[in-house]
Amino acid sequence: MKKSLLAVAAMGAFATAAQAQSSVTVYGILDVGYIGSNQILAANSTNAISGQAITKTTTGGIGSGAESTSRLGFRGTEDLGGGSSAFFTLEVAVGANDSNALASNGSSIAGNGTGVSNANRQTFVGLKKNGLGQASVGTQYTPMHTNVGMTSANGQNNIMGDMIYTAGTTQSYTTTAGAINSPTAQPSTVLASSSNSGYTVRTGNMLLLQSEKMAGITAQAFVTSNGMNNTQGTYTAGTNDAGGMNNRNGYGAALNYTLDKFVAAANYQTLKAVNPYGTGDTTTKASVFGTTATQSSDSGKAAAFGSSAQSGFNIQDTQYYVGAGYDFGILKAYAQYINRKYVSQVNPSWTGSRTAQQIGVKGNITPTVDAFASIGNGSYTAIQDSSSSVPGKQNIIGYQLGSNYYLSKRTNLYAIFGGYGASTSTGTGSMANNAYNGNNYAVGLRHTF
Repeated sequence: MKKSLLAVAAMGAFATAAQAQSSVTVYGILDVGYIGSNQILAANSTNAISGQAITKTTTGGIGSGAESTSRLGFRGTEDLGGGSSAFFTLEVAVGANDSNALASNGSSIAGNGTGVSNANRQTFVGLKKNGLGQASVGTQYTPMHTNVGMTSANGQNNIMGDMIYTAGTTQSYTTTAGAINSPTAQPSTVLASSSNSGYTVRTGNMLLLQSEKMAGITAQAFVTSNGMNNTQGTYTAGTNDAGGMNNRNGYGAALNYTLDKFVAAANYQTLKAVNPYGTGDTTTKASVFGTTATQSSDSGKAAAFGSSAQSGFNIQDTQYYVGAGYDFGILKAYAQYINRKYVSQVNPSWTGSRTAQQIGVKGNITPTVDAFASIGNGSYTAIQDSSSSVPGKQNIIGYQLGSNYYLSKRTNLYAIFGGYGASTSTGTGSMANNAYNGNNYAVGLRHTF
């Protein structure tokens, strides 16, 4: 009898707690289809591969996440009374074609069983006050990523050719030790969703503040911080820290403005990672755009802000973005500009940069068919990696064409084609990056729920 009463009491407590939660929503995207690419990496006169002047790579197969990364998420809100509420989001990447459902990046052509190393996309909790704004803490999208989505024709898909959201493009094409070192991600997986080299998409340890919309303006600001002091008695070059500050931090601010059919956004964010290494360790440079850092014996420091290839180590990474769009009725037109500069914290004279601009259009052909297109160009200068090598500038160009056929509000077929090219750089030594041309295409089915 006592056990029965205890069970009834426990069920009643659970029901009360459940009623206090205003709502919990399960949502997600499943995106699968055929994905292919054709790529040519041409050697240059200053850094040619012996007997292999031009390398051609063709890939194709059933894949996941071409138009949108497949994902599973939970979001909820609770009414706290007085115009206040609590909210949360928990979202992970899903590899629809992978034997391990929570794939490392949800974008591989064939399942590789790599597990859940990069499965976390968003995990945060926050408080909101009507008429004032909201604050949230955890792993979150940067305001820049949100505003890029508002002012882009391409919908932040994972095919190469988008010059702002470069999810399908590896930006570093180098040759070392007589073998091709890059592009590493594209030939094997076609999509390189972790190498978002245009800007940092998300960070961990973020406090994000967002205002209510006032006169069409929404303001956002964030800080991210993960600092540590460590002391070590014995130092081994290339393996152990010498002791000192191990600090990863950053901040940013954003504004977006909407008025009838017009939308505009402006963003600034800067991220810094500092790790202590002794003078005997020469691999303290950062590898930012498209590849993980070279400190393999201390690989955790490559993922400075929650995702590989987002930021390197011992580097200051500063990013600017402005974009605007207008709805003409028949089509929507967009213009975007982005600038990214990174400075080595080991040698401040070693700097690199990437800048790009892009225009795009999107419109409905019929009530159930839409199409989009974009084209852009820019330049890329790699950060110096040694005193004997001189960075060189590469001109870059990209474009995309795509279409969606909506079977319903939640299900659509798509076809996307994108191309990307980079000129031979003017650098010397290991910085003499090769010319590159490639295209990436996909046809698939996407369902949202």
